[in-house]
Amino acid sequence: MNQKVSAVIVTFNRLTLLKEVIESLKQQETTISHLIVVDNASESDTQSYLESLGSQIEYVRLPNNIGGAGGFNAGIRYFMAHTSDDFVWLMDDDTVPQSDTLSQLLAFSNVKKHFGFLASDVRWTDGHRALMNRPAPMNRLKKVPEDLTEPIQVQNATFVSLLMRRSVVKQIGLPITDFFIWGDDIEYTERAARVAPGYFVPSAKVVHKMATNVGSSLLNDVSERTPRYFYSYRNKVYYARKRDSYRKYRAFLRIFLEYLQIKFSRTERKQEKLSTLKRGVSAGKSFHPNIEFADDFNDKHH
Repeated sequence: MNQKVSAVIVTFNRLTLLKEVIESLKQQETTISHLIVVDNASESDTQSYLESLGSQIEYVRLPNNIGGAGGFNAGIRYFMAHTSDDFVWLMDDDTVPQSDTLSQLLAFSNVKKHFGFLASDVRWTDGHRALMNRPAPMNRLKKVPEDLTEPIQVQNATFVSLLMRRSVVKQIGLPITDFFIWGDDIEYTERAARVAPGYFVPSAKVVHKMATNVGSSLLNDVSERTPRYFYSYRNKVYYARKRDSYRKYRAFLRIFLEYLQIKFSRTERKQEKLSTLKRGVSAGKSFHPNIEFADDFNDKHH
């Protein structure tokens, strides 16, 4: 049975990387049936390039930048409403798959038909794991070795090369635009994992071309990025509330420990960091974003 796949890239002003990602998608062993590029209102060079590709891509240009969360919401919405493809494959504009990445994901999807999501093994440019995209094993005390070869079940994953089945999207709806940035993928994959288990597929490798290989940390990040962490903590509290009590308390404990770490550190602009964390946590307690569902092309065209 020939299964069709839409790829969704969300981009914002990173033309050089975007060109490389599009090229790598065209070179996949398994042909992609729809290449959907969601543009978060990038500048004119990106727009001109994407328009020049004509019918090679489906170009979804948003009127303004609604963040990664809004971008993936729009991309999955487009996949549901305008294609009848079986799977959607999600990635950022700095995610470069190998030529067999999609084939590896699909090969596993034929073995394990019942799954909420499949996540790639995300590496940085030096070949080591990308710290932002480390797999989250079911037992969080365990670390997933870099040389793992067999797929394992995981709790959640990021949108840096993630494969989802159309039927699951139909059941769980879309990523939450109101998240703006941070945690939209963790929340979305945990929502999917409540329907069916999610898996990490180590043979499906991609390179995440971030400028530096660091995880996100309010304590260690440069101070001009501090305001963005409001979204990180607000969103974290929201999706922690949806977890079972053990995992919920663990998430809250981790946030409290981060607070203490900042409080007793010598970090610059400490008060600003502490107040950003507190505002985020407080907003998260009363944050009730709307979960939207997309029109299904298959329903409309039967």
